[in-house]
Amino acid sequence: MKYRLMSFLQCGLVLSMVVAATAADDARETPLVRAVKRAAPSVVNIHTEKTTVERDNVFNTGTSKPRKVNGMGTGVVIDERGYIVTNYHVIADVDLIRATFEDGSFTTAEVVSFDRDHDLALIRVKPPKPLKVMPSGTSSDLMLGEDVIAVGNAFGYSHTVTKGIISSLGRDVEVNDTQSYKNLIQTDASINPGNSGGPLLNLNGEVVGINVAIRAGAQRIGFAIPIDDARRIVARLISVEQLNHTYHGLVTKDHKVGTTRKLIVDIVQPDSPAAKAGLKNGDVIVKAGDREIVDAVDWERAFLDRKADDAVAVTVRRGETTENMQLALANYTGGRSRLQTDFVARANNDTNEGERFWRVLGLRVSKLPTDRTGVVPAKYRGGLVVTEVRAQSPAALNGIKKDDVLVGLSDWETLSVDNITWILNQPLPAGQSGMKFLVIRGQETLYGHMQVAGLDVKPTTSR
Repeated sequence: MKYRLMSFLQCGLVLSMVVAATAADDARETPLVRAVKRAAPSVVNIHTEKTTVERDNVFNTGTSKPRKVNGMGTGVVIDERGYIVTNYHVIADVDLIRATFEDGSFTTAEVVSFDRDHDLALIRVKPPKPLKVMPSGTSSDLMLGEDVIAVGNAFGYSHTVTKGIISSLGRDVEVNDTQSYKNLIQTDASINPGNSGGPLLNLNGEVVGINVAIRAGAQRIGFAIPIDDARRIVARLISVEQLNHTYHGLVTKDHKVGTTRKLIVDIVQPDSPAAKAGLKNGDVIVKAGDREIVDAVDWERAFLDRKADDAVAVTVRRGETTENMQLALANYTGGRSRLQTDFVARANNDTNEGERFWRVLGLRVSKLPTDRTGVVPAKYRGGLVVTEVRAQSPAALNGIKKDDVLVGLSDWETLSVDNITWILNQPLPAGQSGMKFLVIRGQETLYGHMQVAGLDVKPTTSR
């Protein structure tokens, strides 16, 4: 009996040690650790290459030497098919983008779309298996002093994790003469070069901001774009009209106040697929296909890569009832105005798209000849050659010339006439009456701003 009693005591001691060790492990896995574990697979480390030209001043030869410059940044996976959000300045004018994931795998990426003013861009990789999408939170209820976490490619050290708090909200920051931001989150979580485009997380492991800037010369003063603001821009960047040339005919608005997050139908375009499906103003979209809908990004993702006429089940909440319907996208062919401004309304009366461009922009364009494709830098996928410019037109007044290659208009690429048609049917940003353009002329890349609603503007073309 004595030996048996000692055996029981020894077993009890071992059991106590195991329980104590388990409790210690549980204590180590804090909410911060769990948040990082949840989000890390959706963080992408971005490395870029771009070519710059340096003049040889040592020997005064006047020759130019191309030089490769490496860059770095971070991205956030927003769709399992390989769509990643980052800052525009991370991928601007680069020749190569390489995306590296938490498991060490890497692949090249290409630019899909971007918004220069809001410093956001959408890039894409083609993964061998679905990617894990970053859990999305809301910036609507952030609190001063709330714990936050920055994860990113700081100085090239991949998946660097730093912790801080929300230092301030609603900051307006001017970085330089050409870039400023509104309504930023300020944090003292360490943000370094390479963090740009990466997530600012809450303790639930949800992204609440996109890290974007630091205060030069300061310590622990960094800034992030609120995720609610970012996702409104991303919804445009991932729009099926832009990426697939299909359309649903809905204008929606995100409603996010803390835990209350929903997508509300604001406008149903007449005779559109949405109208034919039975959607109405004020409907709250709950589900599309097998995807739960919280905001406009989810809505666009539900239809991304679907063909026209493929029916998708849509569930909406209408008052106190739930309605189910089928929505089939239609091919986007142009001519459906998304603007109420006069210049598009008048232009829509033109049956020929070429005449429409001539009326609105003062341009005639054609497909870029094969023997001229080499003039377009590799970072652009192509363009349209300007064949004629109307005197005193918006294009002429802003410096566009015959033989320029138009590669971008209003932050969208111009690979075809359909692209320009789509761009002219999009709402202009609030407070703007014109659109930006990007052209290639010889060895130079030039940009400017066309006042398309009127002709009282001075040339603004510059490098």
